[in-house]
Amino acid sequence: MLLSELLATPGLGLRLLHAPPGSLERPVGRTITIDLLEPGRFLTGGELVLTGLVWRRTPEDSETFVTSIASRGAASLLAGAAQLGSVPDDLVEACRRHELALVEVPVDVPFADITEHVAAAGAAGVGARLSASLVRQRQLLSAVAEGRSLDELAARVSAEVGHACRVLTASGRHVVPGPGELDPDTVDLLTRAFLTADVVPAVAEAGGTSYSLLAVGSGLADRLTGWALVVEGDHRAWPQDVLDAIHELGAIVALDRSRREEGLRVLRPLAAETLGQVEAGATPAGIGARLRQSGLDPDRPLVVAVAELTGGLPDVAAVALEDVAQAVGPSVVASSADGGVVAFLPAGPGLTDQLRRSLTRLAPGLPRGSLSIGLSGESSIDALAGALEEARFAHRVARSGGGAVALVSSEEVTSHVLLLATVPDDVRRTYAHRVLGQVIEHDERGSGDLLPTLAEFLACSGSWTRTAESLHLHVNTVRYRIARVEELTGRDLGTLEDRVDVFLALKSL
Repeated sequence: MLLSELLATPGLGLRLLHAPPGSLERPVGRTITIDLLEPGRFLTGGELVLTGLVWRRTPEDSETFVTSIASRGAASLLAGAAQLGSVPDDLVEACRRHELALVEVPVDVPFADITEHVAAAGAAGVGARLSASLVRQRQLLSAVAEGRSLDELAARVSAEVGHACRVLTASGRHVVPGPGELDPDTVDLLTRAFLTADVVPAVAEAGGTSYSLLAVGSGLADRLTGWALVVEGDHRAWPQDVLDAIHELGAIVALDRSRREEGLRVLRPLAAETLGQVEAGATPAGIGARLRQSGLDPDRPLVVAVAELTGGLPDVAAVALEDVAQAVGPSVVASSADGGVVAFLPAGPGLTDQLRRSLTRLAPGLPRGSLSIGLSGESSIDALAGALEEARFAHRVARSGGGAVALVSSEEVTSHVLLLATVPDDVRRTYAHRVLGQVIEHDERGSGDLLPTLAEFLACSGSWTRTAESLHLHVNTVRYRIARVEELTGRDLGTLEDRVDVFLALKSL
């Protein structure tokens, strides 16, 4: 029951002395009768505190008492007038300062009558909620049996509880957009809150709006592959019947998710066959048949993605990439023999940016791991094997780039980087130190100015003037440093051949 309903109860004669905004419409929690001066340690939040004012010896005691219960989240204070004849003004002022509702209990009304009335109302409310919950569950299950979509069910519950409901994945894909998809910045905030919350339900603020985040299902072993039921508003202020309706919707969403995951599991063997055919160099006709069975149009350009997750469960990368791929369109995602994941995606404008934003949202859920992704350029079906190799080269670059999530497309891989990505790490290190070893040792012993100057000199295509301007140095200083590099390396940076050697060694570092 609400505090306003308790005040209106005939026979109790309760008198309101102070009510902060919204307090009268707040549900009455459990009642507790206490007369200690500092009883806060006995409260857990939301209580209706009954006191006979036995603790009050001086006006200052009112501040002490109210501070103690307000700091622990008490919902309201009911003070008996029997001890002092009336509620003192200092108690009213203390409640006003701490924004705590204060009600006076007449001398002839026992606290037991109030406690019994609240308990009876609570029992009746529980019975009514259970009855309403049963009816609602039957309606939702009937709607599922009739083939109603998850969007329709979410809209029905949203209208019933007065809070818009959506379903998002950890990568920000809208499974249920609700009244409309959220803007990308809001999705970024919500997915981060979902992945980093110590416990769920959690509350996140975005654009001046509160959102409650509830996990779909009970499996929270890895939130990277999870779904979140996102409801506008702060669940901590909702009445129990609203919470019941939200949790019932969450159960239906979990059932729908299980159904969808079963469909994906059926397609995974077919995806593995498709990848095997591409790696084996099968005919375009054979590959096209497999793609068509998976829902992809083999006549449209495709993009190949290669991904690898370190520090996580083996199948998390595949499930995460499947989720992101669903936002792109019909796709084929398969685990490869080297432990990575390969996806064949429909090409389209902005695909790289879309994938980068979706996958970057997973970064907060990777405190000890990393996700690296390489993308090929657009390819026809008869060149998929080459596109796969291209994506694997880009993935090697992404894997060496560092960061929680690194995505590199073939367009970002220049020719020398692509070449270096194919060279084993130990070979690159050996080459770099053979060419630049003495320069590195010089910088470690001294001011460390030769390598940065060399890098800028090469970036400026060997221009003395532009290098000096970029580094804010005199031209003669640049000439001296480059001459010192030539002396230490035995290379002439005025020749193309030696300049290429030093450039590749510098990039190999």
